[in-house]
Amino acid sequence: MEDRCRGSLLSHLPSLLLLFQLSFAGSPEEFVVIGPSDPIVAMLGGDVMLPCHLSPAMDMENMELRWFRSKFSEAAFIYQNQQEQREEQLAQYAGRTSLVKDFLTQGEAAMRIHKVQAFDNGLYTCLFRKGTFYEEANLELMVAGVGSAPQVHIQGPEEDGIRVMCMASGWFPKPQVQWRALSGEKFLTFSETYAQDAEGLYSVEAALVVRDSSSGNVTCSVLNPILGQEKVMAIFIPEPFFPQTSPWKPAFMVTLTVLTLLIFGAAYYTKREHTAKQQERQEWEKLHRDKEEDQQTKEKVLKDRGDVLCSQLTCFLCCLSDWRKSVYLSGK
Repeated sequence: MEDRCRGSLLSHLPSLLLLFQLSFAGSPEEFVVIGPSDPIVAMLGGDVMLPCHLSPAMDMENMELRWFRSKFSEAAFIYQNQQEQREEQLAQYAGRTSLVKDFLTQGEAAMRIHKVQAFDNGLYTCLFRKGTFYEEANLELMVAGVGSAPQVHIQGPEEDGIRVMCMASGWFPKPQVQWRALSGEKFLTFSETYAQDAEGLYSVEAALVVRDSSSGNVTCSVLNPILGQEKVMAIFIPEPFFPQTSPWKPAFMVTLTVLTLLIFGAAYYTKREHTAKQQERQEWEKLHRDKEEDQQTKEKVLKDRGDVLCSQLTCFLCCLSDWRKSVYLSGK
């Protein structure tokens, strides 16, 4: 009985193995989309390809292939029903994108961008669909452009030195500016201003104040950080261009400082004397007012006393007159 069961199991083993493989194998429609792991660098005005491929490799001629920006609807290129579809394509890509079909049957496709522009820079997604199944991958395009050589000129004297300007335009992305002396030493303190034109290209103006009259040549370099390419321009600054330092200037500054201190000291002394005199005058006026008030008080008291005496004398005289009249009348 045991031998019979073992023989039956062995006879069905191939079928069981096939069933096991089918149960764990993926659908023939499934795949993975793979894009470049590193950013793709493209030059302004040139052409560039953004490739993606399938794993496992399979024929892509009847699939939907789409390259878009941050949103699915922002399509740079669409391939569907074996032809290009332009209804959903962004206007800035119209007439500038195409499909590289050389290896479609081997599971490889690429979107070609013609006449690369600054706004092509950034992230893209390639999405491949077969039936209801689809997969996607992300890739990055880095656009780079080298603009004009820097133009350097002397603007004029400033503070204790000479102001030098450096200007360049047509660069992408934002360039890096560096000033150097004839010795190769870098100037660390300078100002720079950037602007973008309608095409997204950068222009830069950098200003440097050179204070060392022995600097001689000054170099301005503009560098593209992606390509590592730079353009350089130098200018010679003659020593007579720098503001001349007179030998009497230090003595003048010392004299000016001493005079300033003397003026402040005299002003302080004058103000102090004026304040003291003003206080003395106020005290004298107060004393004078107090004396006047005392005098007025005394005069008022004397006047009041006089009025009382006068009233009493008048009353006495009246009484005396009445008495004399009464005596005279009684004698008769």
